[in-house]
Amino acid sequence: MILNQTIPYDPLSPKPLPGVSPLSAVDWLRIDETYAAQLSEKQRVVLEHREKVLALSAEALPAAQELLEVVLEDLCTKTGFNVGRGSVSCPDGRRVEIMRADPMLTLSQLTQEDFCILEKREEEHVLTAAALCFPASWLLAEKFMQPLVEIHVPVASYDENIARRVQRLFDAVRVEQPLWRFNALWYADPALHQPRSAHAHRDEKFSQSAKYLRSELQTIRRLPKTKAVIFGIHTYVLAEAVVSGLSAHP
Repeated sequence: MILNQTIPYDPLSPKPLPGVSPLSAVDWLRIDETYAAQLSEKQRVVLEHREKVLALSAEALPAAQELLEVVLEDLCTKTGFNVGRGSVSCPDGRRVEIMRADPMLTLSQLTQEDFCILEKREEEHVLTAAALCFPASWLLAEKFMQPLVEIHVPVASYDENIARRVQRLFDAVRVEQPLWRFNALWYADPALHQPRSAHAHRDEKFSQSAKYLRSELQTIRRLPKTKAVIFGIHTYVLAEAVVSGLSAHP
């Protein structure tokens, strides 16, 4: 699950929050050399921790089903996928049943991306559904049905000013123009499934001893019918040889 090739951006050149740029719709879903390994890991995680990585509120079902249809339409254009009426043949040889009554489970078995669905509730967007197999040090249970401000606790840089800017961004994102951003996180362990409570202590020296660079390519897209905002997360874990070709380790 460690990527041995370069990625389409320099993860060590982050932009200030929210740091978004326009994204071509054809680049919304990405397939890389780790597809088979990541989807195998997703199967394991869902089998062992379903209640911790999949969440769907009753009112979010229409948005989740719309997201599934949008993903299926996109996969029709991707090499190695064969989308049928009731199932999808994937590049790794798996056949995934299309379960429209259980859309988040189906989504978790199709793409490398994790998905969070955020819907406007009064003045803020709230996390109403998710398929989060590869959390980077957070727990879905602590963020589910929470607004954007609470979701970003305890990110130190996410102050009141940034919160207002991000909410305006979620209000303004257009169906025809997806957006993207990225982050860079250092880990001692290359595992993709790394849940951690917001209340758990994190060693201050953690980044100094870590050798694995984990970067999330995060996409923001509005669905045309339900108008829900989709936050997609494609996780890269870079091999040391790839990292050494980037900027110096912080």
